[in-house]
Amino acid sequence: MPYLPSGFPDGAWLPDVVVDLGRLFAARGFELSLVGGPVRDLFLGRTSPDLDFTTDASPDQIIATVSGWAEAHWDIGRDFGTIGLRKGGDTIEVTTYRAEAYDATSRKPQVNFGTDLGEDLVRRDFTVNAMALKLPSFELVDPHGGVKDLHLRLLRTPATPEESFSDDPLRMMRAARFVSQLRMEVAPEVRVAMTEMARRVEIVSAERVREELVKLICGADPSAGIDLLVESGLAEIMLPEVPALKLTDDEHHRHKDVYQHSLKVLEQACSLETDAEGPVPGPDFVLRFAALMHDVGKPKTRRFEPGGAVSFRHHDVVGAKQTRRRMQALRFDKATISAVCLLVELHMRFYGYGDQGWSDSAVRRYVTDAGDQLQRLHRLTRSDVTTRNRKKAARLDHAYDDLEARIAELAEREQLERIRPHLDGEQIMSVLGIPPGPEVGRAYKFLLEHRMEHGPVPEEQAVQILREWAVTQP
Repeated sequence: MPYLPSGFPDGAWLPDVVVDLGRLFAARGFELSLVGGPVRDLFLGRTSPDLDFTTDASPDQIIATVSGWAEAHWDIGRDFGTIGLRKGGDTIEVTTYRAEAYDATSRKPQVNFGTDLGEDLVRRDFTVNAMALKLPSFELVDPHGGVKDLHLRLLRTPATPEESFSDDPLRMMRAARFVSQLRMEVAPEVRVAMTEMARRVEIVSAERVREELVKLICGADPSAGIDLLVESGLAEIMLPEVPALKLTDDEHHRHKDVYQHSLKVLEQACSLETDAEGPVPGPDFVLRFAALMHDVGKPKTRRFEPGGAVSFRHHDVVGAKQTRRRMQALRFDKATISAVCLLVELHMRFYGYGDQGWSDSAVRRYVTDAGDQLQRLHRLTRSDVTTRNRKKAARLDHAYDDLEARIAELAEREQLERIRPHLDGEQIMSVLGIPPGPEVGRAYKFLLEHRMEHGPVPEEQAVQILREWAVTQP
């Protein structure tokens, strides 16, 4: 049964496996404590998805203790003192007390196992994560004031920030992540250390940086987290396209700079996400990251026009290429890269619709080019309207309402989500009496273009159109 330790807010609970594991270790003469995020989340009145424990038992002693009790265990983290195990529906990690530090030029920590819970807690990242519940008694151990800092929404480090960030430079990014996820503020000394030590993050692997960035972007206040990365100088190392926006004026002077505009677009995109049953369930990394990166091509495309105006022609295409290179450097998977870059490339496509309207052909192309990113593109485009001019904002909003209505109307008639040529490859070869080859590809492309321009036609008419086209070809 779920268990709620006394003194914690309603809504937080722990599975009974926590008590069982504590009794198991105590019977063997070992200490065991629930530690880190699960303890922090209890004070926030929520249930943590993770169960992390720390103990004075060595990795071999951990395995000996859980053998026969756990349904499975694995020692992939054995070198770092961590043994994973599964009991029922719970996945658990138990780690030997430890102290670890990074060599100044190495990405790999030097691991030393300890025997004291206090020594283990002081090496953790922030005071709000340096709390432990001793098991099975549920005695709270909070030597660094984590509960107080949690109530103050303040991020401090148990040791000095310099020591903490030297041990693991990724903790500087984690600070920005907690600012986003937990709506916390970093203590002044933490901000100073982040600024002075920003370049230390260069030794951290791209994969670890990527994981922190994803968690930050998917937090409750991603703009605040990004702003901390930029102000501290960390973004210059791992996401330099974003701070570069601060040097570029907004051509409409709606914001101090394009950077502030981009943060506003990010905030508005978050507000347009749907619930789990909707087309874009939040938090949606693809939509949010596209919102952040949508204008990164502006610094490279800025031009001063006669009369003092500033233009950014083709910044959408340039920005998509920059975004692709950055995401590849951070080792994102191909599908995520393609989705984000497509949104960046298409985010300007809508503009002009309200002034001149679009033909059915243009609407078909918009839907086809967006593909399975159409619902995200709807939200990104709407989020990109940040003007303070209410009339202009209302006009753009109405224009996009009209475009979505046009899309829905055409979709009812034409199945826009599956636009194909009038005839497939087999039919083309049969009608023209030709074998597989380049000629079939050209005919296919012609029929797809005709479908885009004129909509669907009956098969008999499509055959006639194909034959008429064929006689004009070499």
